[in-house]
Amino acid sequence: MTLLALENCDVFYDKAQALHKVSLGVEANEVVSLIGRNGAGKSTILKTLIGLNRAASGRRLWKGDDVTALRADQLGRLGIAYVPEDRRIFPNLSVEENLRIATLMGRQGGWNLARVYDLFPVLRERSAQPGDTLSGGEQQMLAISRGLLTNPEVLLLDEPTEGLAPLIVDQLVEAMRLINAEGMALLLVEQNLRVPMKLAHRQYVIDHGAIRWSGTTADLQANRAEIEKLISV
Repeated sequence: MTLLALENCDVFYDKAQALHKVSLGVEANEVVSLIGRNGAGKSTILKTLIGLNRAASGRRLWKGDDVTALRADQLGRLGIAYVPEDRRIFPNLSVEENLRIATLMGRQGGWNLARVYDLFPVLRERSAQPGDTLSGGEQQMLAISRGLLTNPEVLLLDEPTEGLAPLIVDQLVEAMRLINAEGMALLLVEQNLRVPMKLAHRQYVIDHGAIRWSGTTADLQANRAEIEKLISV
């Protein structure tokens, strides 16, 4: 079943067109990646899916229902969580306060404070520290945990590994693998192929606001030279 989809969406920033007839979808229990160079339109797609960008044409669908008119908070209550590229943690609140705010969404599910602490033990150790005292990798763990505590059905992750040390990237990849293994769908934005090749079942390649290629990870591997040209700077 397709959980979340865009259908022939055009998106503009003022008069500049950012997305051109974009169609894509995320199935239940699936990991999908959006790959593309800086400025390709990847983040715009995520913001359109979560309702932060308005589609000038086309539709947003949730389990087959047209939810184009819904606001971001309404989409969140349906079961969509968004982890933005800049993480958006509250710098003056403690780690635990940041996490408890996410539980106010009120959706029922298996993710609670104890479980995110088990997934990222360093957050338990840092639970009383202000958010802005965490390292970049720890802040990313906090942002992902906050998304999980809304108990979504699909988690949208914008550049979760950007700028992080290889060891931290490996930890995040393993965490995302575990999250998906428990039944949550993931839509992952990345600039390069390293993380998507480890995690994703299907891949979309974005360039100049349009889908230029899509297929399974096996298809991508078979066409890797072509894809590398599309995403290279």
